[in-house]
Amino acid sequence: MENIQEQEVFTMPRIGDKAPEFTATTTHGEINFPADYKGEWVILFSHPADFTPVCTSEFMTFAHLEEKFNKANCKLVGLSIDGLYSHIAWLRTIKDKIKFNGMKNIEVKFPLIEDISMNVAKKYGMIQPGESKTQAVRAVFFIDPIGTVRAVIYYPLSLGRNFDEIYRALIAMQTSDKFNVATPADWEPGNDVIISPAGSCGVAAERMSGTDELECEDWFFCTKKLDKDVVLNEILKK
Repeated sequence: MENIQEQEVFTMPRIGDKAPEFTATTTHGEINFPADYKGEWVILFSHPADFTPVCTSEFMTFAHLEEKFNKANCKLVGLSIDGLYSHIAWLRTIKDKIKFNGMKNIEVKFPLIEDISMNVAKKYGMIQPGESKTQAVRAVFFIDPIGTVRAVIYYPLSLGRNFDEIYRALIAMQTSDKFNVATPADWEPGNDVIISPAGSCGVAAERMSGTDELECEDWFFCTKKLDKDVVLNEILKK
């Protein structure tokens, strides 16, 4: 029995897997996930517990940035293993009392999942026994419009997330999808993008001979310019 339980705890979706399905109660009613979000990107993220300071700072930041994510066709869904009434009380406290990083009177408008049973947390590998057997770590799942897991980021309980990086990753993945390119290290909209390596000797030789569009350091490493406005006009809702 112990081995079965341990296997269940460590099971987690991998990049390219279909997002595990679930029905859950949230602060905005019942959701069927990911079916309710078909056609949209979703960031599903977990936090250890209500009424904790790092989680409070993160929820305020996500709520402050929610409209920015929505413009990129992305919805936010939070989760912890606390109960619904605890969630409601905590979110009311955030709005009425908490100030952080220049933010105040912050209302969290995206759903926060009640997961006392830890059913969802276990399906998504959010419970890491080496960190805590009773709290979800700070997991972030990027799920695309057809319900596929596209990226996963995990943080320990003590480390607050970098929201600039979460947004950057979202825009980069959408850019890769829409323009059939890859994005290099530290890429931001407006930076050069990477073209897939040549698939034949002929293509490699052609690239190295020089083109107006590509800049090649070697046959396998070619970049091209992609204007920031072109990227953002394609991705962001106006």
